[in-house]
Amino acid sequence: MSLETLNVHPLSGYSFIERESQPEEDNSVTARLKRLEDQYAESGIRRSVEAIMLVNVHDFPHVLVLQVANAFYKLPGGYLDPVESDSSGLITRLNEQLGVPFTPSLIHAGKMTEVQGITTPLDGNTKITGGDGTLWISPAGGDWKVGDLLSTWWRPNYDTFYYPYIPAHISQPKECKKLYLVELPPNKTFAVPVNMKLHAIPVYEFYDNAARYGPQFAGIPYILSK
Repeated sequence: MSLETLNVHPLSGYSFIERESQPEEDNSVTARLKRLEDQYAESGIRRSVEAIMLVNVHDFPHVLVLQVANAFYKLPGGYLDPVESDSSGLITRLNEQLGVPFTPSLIHAGKMTEVQGITTPLDGNTKITGGDGTLWISPAGGDWKVGDLLSTWWRPNYDTFYYPYIPAHISQPKECKKLYLVELPPNKTFAVPVNMKLHAIPVYEFYDNAARYGPQFAGIPYILSK
């Protein structure tokens, strides 16, 4: 881990709005694993990236975590296209999941725009960023800042198990998942899909709690304490 200072800002500096639902791509575990198998046959090992984003609540670090359909928890992020780099791909996934889309349906003197029904000034505090045909509203001083790689997890087979190493008998793992520390700006608006909730969960909640959150979440206190 690098020796750069990580700025963790108060949760009160962030606002949250709703955006369109983002249903899961597969309606069952079996379908999800079948899609993994098809993707592996087409392009080889799947690469995925997820973000550990910290906020300050009562002077204690909390992690921003998505809860899908009042059921399971996951870190923001997702699968990478074969040609995407980790950093740019993670920023794209974060915008797709939690970014505020720029939809200029109402403009007054070039200074106002309506975003998902909310009128927002395009002044010195905001800017328009994006690519691939989609634009996003983000803080003028910078947005997601991808930092240190905190851990790497491997899926050896076409099942649901990940390991923080490649088992000795596995020569061709099916997926590589990397968790990156992502620094947030002091102020930002998150657009949360209506079928999800964005929670700020204290780091201590994950400690020794794999039964509720899974081993990747349970490992967060360890990797953050380095």
